[in-house]
Amino acid sequence: MDKRELAAHIRSGEGISTEFKRCGNRPERDFFETVCSFANRQGGNIFLGVEDDGAISGVPKASALGVKRNIANVLNDPNLVRPSPLVEVEDVDCDGKLVIRVWVPMGPAVYSYKGTVYDRLADTDVSIKGVDQISLMYLRKQNIFSERRIYRYVGMGDLRLDLVARMRQMAIARKPDHLWGSLDDAQMLRSAKLYAKDRSTGEEGFTLAAVLLLGDDDVIGDVCPAYKTDAVFRMGDTDRYDDRLVVRTNLIESYDLLSEFARKHLPDRFVLDGDVRKSARDIIVRELVSNLLIHREFMSPFPATLVIDSGGIRTENASRALYEGRITLSDFNPMPKNPTIADVYAHIGRAEELGSGMRNLDKFSRLYSGRVATLEDGDVFRASVPVAWSAAGSGRDEVSGLVASIIERDGSLAASELAKAGGVSVRTAQRWIRRLTEGGELKVSSRDPHRYVLHDTGQDNDAT
Repeated sequence: MDKRELAAHIRSGEGISTEFKRCGNRPERDFFETVCSFANRQGGNIFLGVEDDGAISGVPKASALGVKRNIANVLNDPNLVRPSPLVEVEDVDCDGKLVIRVWVPMGPAVYSYKGTVYDRLADTDVSIKGVDQISLMYLRKQNIFSERRIYRYVGMGDLRLDLVARMRQMAIARKPDHLWGSLDDAQMLRSAKLYAKDRSTGEEGFTLAAVLLLGDDDVIGDVCPAYKTDAVFRMGDTDRYDDRLVVRTNLIESYDLLSEFARKHLPDRFVLDGDVRKSARDIIVRELVSNLLIHREFMSPFPATLVIDSGGIRTENASRALYEGRITLSDFNPMPKNPTIADVYAHIGRAEELGSGMRNLDKFSRLYSGRVATLEDGDVFRASVPVAWSAAGSGRDEVSGLVASIIERDGSLAASELAKAGGVSVRTAQRWIRRLTEGGELKVSSRDPHRYVLHDTGQDNDAT
């Protein structure tokens, strides 16, 4: 690394994989905490001789050799750091000042300093003490998908064959010539990779994915005792709930139960996708529920939740992510958590290609509420979609959705366009526009007094 590359790191500032440390004759205690947190997360650079604000103070050159020896001695002392992480050390000359770069790659083990495990969250080293949190860290570092675990003593009698038949019917309904239509039950389960063989041990049998998708409730409880999804609708007292559903059954029927619960408590709103009217609510529910059930670490004791309250609808579930933080479309690199379960969901029409869910949430959240969905990955995956409750139940939600989707597409709106999209007369469309204008949702375009734009977005262009 040269001083130009160092300057680029300094401009970016501290973060999940960058840390600045002042250093005199030897590194401070928090240096070794950061080494462990980087090794436990995604790796990163520690720059010794750089202040928190990015100013380069440098490491005394007479102390440089002693600093490096101290790093090696501490990291290889099992009474201090366990196990010993791999690091690389490099000197960087910056206009006469010495900066020592310590590169810490992500390690395969769980690392601790003086008996405490550290994890990296944003630009902070956090001590991890709870058993649940440490368990999540071990799960994240496993190099196998837990859904592929084989259970030798699970047989066909432990699976619900009515669900196997239902899976086949759903796949054929989506694609009439689907392969599953020509296979018997056993062949179909092998084709779906729900019956597998471990090529390293020779062990074969039904997998965890098979149990979760098709097992009866007792078998699921035996294999995954912590497995459940807690759905809550809460609009009043935050310490109580207005409705609740606890789901512990298979992933086929769980989808139905959770989707029905969410649709029951969310206002419906039809929007235009191109020239096609769609229910934004149903699309959002489909994506959130599918994600909650597919991209989830089932061996984790962390409970999965779906909550609907005054802020909107949000979900939380255990994950096995390599990265921590907000997910955006510009830097989104989808990674399957349970590829076998995701593949089955795709065959039966409950999921599409990897990454399409985020694109749909981003698009239809804007049309549904005028605001963006937020997704954050880490040991816990969190997704949230805002809900505009004020229009719920008044019949206004569908009109608002159509208006928002037309303006999203065309930049502005005329009464004739709304009438055509809504299948009503121009007079009715004018009445809808007047109501939304009086309510502060719309305003007259400054470019054309016969067209309208959304009031609170600053949008005032006419693309027609």
